[in-house]
Amino acid sequence: MRPKYEPKKSNFPAKMAMWDFNHCDPKRCSGKKLERLGYIRGLKVGQKFSGLVVSPNGKVPVSMADADIVESFGAAVVECSWARLDEIPFSKIGGRHLRLLPFLYAANQTNFGKPWRLNCVEALAACFALTGHFDWAALILEKFSWGHVFLELNADLLEAYSECPDVESLKKVEAEFLHRVEMGETVANFGGFEDEEEEEEEEGAEEDEEEEDEIPINALVIGTGEVKEIESELTEESEEEYDEYGI
Repeated sequence: MRPKYEPKKSNFPAKMAMWDFNHCDPKRCSGKKLERLGYIRGLKVGQKFSGLVVSPNGKVPVSMADADIVESFGAAVVECSWARLDEIPFSKIGGRHLRLLPFLYAANQTNFGKPWRLNCVEALAACFALTGHFDWAALILEKFSWGHVFLELNADLLEAYSECPDVESLKKVEAEFLHRVEMGETVANFGGFEDEEEEEEEEGAEEDEEEEDEIPINALVIGTGEVKEIESELTEESEEEYDEYGI
């Protein structure tokens, strides 16, 4: 008879939990890895969580206004397949503090560079960074060989979001970023919040140069067409994919 698996226990400063629906390959599942390491606790359908819960039923994004909730009660996510969200009984899981995640890019090996396609550890790291705990985010991401890339890709965005004192100001920052992406701008570090004067100086310098400037390795260039393509995919598959919720 095989002995019952007992996960380790960690001294992580915040509570973490997940509802695991066993959709993913256990060897590649970030949630299961965190559970094996003792960082996260598994929840059953019907159980509620008292902390922050990343869920499509949320009405507002995670922000600095949620810092007290995360510090006192932690954060929880749903471990499931993006293609099988319609199977998840969201009405039977969750809690009092349901939240969305703002626009961020995935760094995981399956969905690298795709907006909103965060896995469990990225969603949890985002919750911590958005409430001012970048050290907590780095601590859980360091357990994955690619983990540090998530913070690097979203460095400017996470910093800008974390400086917003409330939901409304965060939404404005997110809208500004999305507008610039739709205009086809090059956004360094996947953020690119620069001063207008600096932008004007750079534009003038570019006009005087005959050769094209080199694009930074970690830069993102998204044209309007690509943005429309992403939007159309979300519209056509709205019942199956809740990309913006970062589950």
